[in-house]
Amino acid sequence: MANIGHIKQIIGPVVDVSFAGENSVLPEILSALEVKRPNGEMLVLEVQQHLGEDSVRTVAMDSTDGLTRGAEVVDTGIPISMPVGDAIKGRLFNVVGQAIDGIGEVARTQVYPIHRKPPTYEELSTSKEILYTGIKVIDLIEPYMKGGKIGLSAAPA
Repeated sequence: MANIGHIKQIIGPVVDVSFAGENSVLPEILSALEVKRPNGEMLVLEVQQHLGEDSVRTVAMDSTDGLTRGAEVVDTGIPISMPVGDAIKGRLFNVVGQAIDGIGEVARTQVYPIHRKPPTYEELSTSKEILYTGIKVIDLIEPYMKGGKIGLSAAPA
């Protein structure tokens, strides 16, 4: 049975959600919540704080325009996750793991939460490796090393 709450307050990207039903429990911090907008699109909220008793404070991962108090919010029970693997190379994603490059959705066979523990010391590699981005121009002309900081910007044409 889904854990359902209702929007209590909206202040810009900050949304307070109340889980006051009989079978409702507070979602864990960093859990993803989904709310359906009036136009049918889903908005993802991430739990940031327990406010006490039956409410949580969340941050919206997109604009909160059109949301109203009392709108139904569903707890997914899992954190926001991103797809991983060879299928994502050369693709563009938004903050909640949806493809935004117009090519189509990516098979979400393997996903990692955006907030996860770092690798242990034994799992780290000391050898130098090239980071294959899947973007031909970058991989051929200016390959990047794994583990470094990368900044990429495009000048207007």
